[in-house]
Amino acid sequence: MTVILVQSPGLFTTVQDLGRHGYGPLGLSPSGAADPVALRLGNLLVGNLETAAALEMTLLGGTFVFPQGGVIAVTGSDFGLALDGSSLPMWTSCLVRDGQTLKIGPAQTGARCYLSVRGGIAVKPFLGSASTHILTRLGGMEGRSLRKGDVLSVGETPAAGFDQPQGVPPEILGRLAPRTIIRTTVAPQTDLFHTGATEVFYKSPYRVTQQSNRMGLRLEGPIIEAPYSGHMVTEGVSLGAVQVPAGGQPIILFVEQQTTGGYPKIANVISADLASVGQLRPTDQIQFELVSPQMASALIREQERLLQTLSSSFARV
Repeated sequence: MTVILVQSPGLFTTVQDLGRHGYGPLGLSPSGAADPVALRLGNLLVGNLETAAALEMTLLGGTFVFPQGGVIAVTGSDFGLALDGSSLPMWTSCLVRDGQTLKIGPAQTGARCYLSVRGGIAVKPFLGSASTHILTRLGGMEGRSLRKGDVLSVGETPAAGFDQPQGVPPEILGRLAPRTIIRTTVAPQTDLFHTGATEVFYKSPYRVTQQSNRMGLRLEGPIIEAPYSGHMVTEGVSLGAVQVPAGGQPIILFVEQQTTGGYPKIANVISADLASVGQLRPTDQIQFELVSPQMASALIREQERLLQTLSSSFARV
């Protein structure tokens, strides 16, 4: 059996795939990769299905030993990679030989990177997903982040060997790069915010605070006057919803969000920009832009088209 030994786990490393969807009525948010685009590309580079589980690292990478070798790719933000002391490029597949050690350094840009390995990280699925849901301690590696000494199993790999490295073309990376202007559509309570509050929201920069995690990103900036004094009857909330509580500072609900909430929502981040939210780190500055539902649909279709083009290209290599 192929395994990976965790020599150092990094700051916060978890097993993630594309999440478990459809359990909101039970109070369980999807979890999954904070940057699903990076995870999908990593899986394509190593020959996995896009849904395979990988390791998500936040701000500081770990050190991993491959006793039986493997084929890997590291995608997402630039963390700096070294295989037995020799630097490796991001966004490129690589053959790891028996006994080699991969060291992933601190984030040089963005917040998260993904280590994909051919065969995927093999853990017992929970509700059809390998993703770690930290809040409920479900899924992944015993529902927790990795620890020194953990042994990760790798799934069965295709019979085909490793022919040559594959990389994501720079022009495609540029088109899929994280944004700091986050596009949104209207939300259920948008019309209840007065015009001045909406103008403040869309014309002002906001900074990501230290009190941000996979549940949500708390922002600080000009105060937004919320309807109902920032409180309302609790209702269902969606991934990417932008709530405005009584203090007037927005909160972007993220992959381990609560599934209901009692704060009015001024906007909702579009699907195509959720990966950008996943790469935000404390002190980053962002701004919001309003787009139509039609534009939001067109943008996610274009993102999917780019991913499908890459998938077809890799399959021909």
